[in-house]
Amino acid sequence: MELKNAELVLNTDGSIYHVKLNPGDVAETIFLVGDPDRAKMISEYFDTIEFAGHNREINTFTGTYKGKRLTVLSTGMGPDNVEIVVNELDALFNIDFKTRLPKEDKTSLTLIRIGTTGALQADIGVVQSYLVSEYALGLDGLVYFYEDGPQVLQQELTDAFINYMNWDERLPRPYGIKGSDYLIERLSAGWRKGITLTAPGFYAPQGRELRLKVHDKSIIERAGQFEYNGHKITNFEMETSILYSLSAMLGHEAMTVCDVIANRVTDEFNPNYKNSMKNLVRNMLDRVLVL
Repeated sequence: MELKNAELVLNTDGSIYHVKLNPGDVAETIFLVGDPDRAKMISEYFDTIEFAGHNREINTFTGTYKGKRLTVLSTGMGPDNVEIVVNELDALFNIDFKTRLPKEDKTSLTLIRIGTTGALQADIGVVQSYLVSEYALGLDGLVYFYEDGPQVLQQELTDAFINYMNWDERLPRPYGIKGSDYLIERLSAGWRKGITLTAPGFYAPQGRELRLKVHDKSIIERAGQFEYNGHKITNFEMETSILYSLSAMLGHEAMTVCDVIANRVTDEFNPNYKNSMKNLVRNMLDRVLVL
């Protein structure tokens, strides 16, 4: 069935609405970052730039690195932004904008998120310390808006976390999801792997208080003690669960690797993490060459 104008929303130049990109502007291997400035920083390592675009907080650069065509795109912060970006990236490849119909032959994308994060285990450092999200636990509830959402979830992980935390039913229902085995096996050597908590905000959802009290101050301590099949919750961030869920539903490969810049248990923060992030970026650029 042809997609309606208010569902597949296109700009007057034919580009898709939020990312403002046209088919062909984006490579099949895509680095996703929250910070628009980080997208530009990564693009500076490219050998060539064939496309550069900007709309809202979304900076997009497509080029080549050592002969491999790559795109880096900034999503902005939070699961809601990632939900928009991943759907629109998929549409660029898998929907015909002229007929407004899904294509019969689907393209599987490689989506690699490079971000920053706060650790939830005391033994994780904050200087050149990198974490790969083997699993994610979403506290945002977004996946439940999708009909296919429950089919891609790790139900045992989901139930174990809800039961362990004695989860308050007034809050969004958590969900567990696994990253791409294909990418994690090939790209994560030498880096610690764990379960990432994806929060729908930076302050109260992650147990931070400024002037307002949080609903559950114990979430950091209790989440840090949770264990599932030998995996502990290693960190908090705001994007991975919906990235993994949408990728699983749409047939894409997705992985998150983060630079640890804070530790919520030891109360450490590294404000001078820029060089560590650049080191992670250079490392990932070389690692994706094997794909």
